[in-house]
Amino acid sequence: MTRDPITDRIIGLAIEVHRTLGPGLLESAYEECLCFELAQANIPFERQVALPVTYKKVKLDCGYRMDIVVDREVVVELKTVEAIIPIHEAQLLTYMRLSGIGTGLILNFHAAVLRDGIRRRVL
Repeated sequence: MTRDPITDRIIGLAIEVHRTLGPGLLESAYEECLCFELAQANIPFERQVALPVTYKKVKLDCGYRMDIVVDREVVVELKTVEAIIPIHEAQLLTYMRLSGIGTGLILNFHAAVLRDGIRRRVL
């Protein structure tokens, strides 16, 4: 997979958050801190973005929310779980497909070393 400058920047900022806080906090704390870092780096983002489900050509609000969408190009799904499992990757891919955003990241802040808790996916 080729490297992508925007995902590289997001990962770099996430590593900074993880180095500072370490594992063991709630997902919401990491979201708040990563959004702070994105804002400080002047990287446009939205958080808790509503994601309707289109069913038979009707958009329905089913309560889905993407954690962070960076520059309308990357879906960032945050986790604080023991391990990333296939359902987490399926969730990210579904969010990407429904939103029309072709790149996604899972960042698992529970990992002892954040690099071990990163998954990048491209549609």
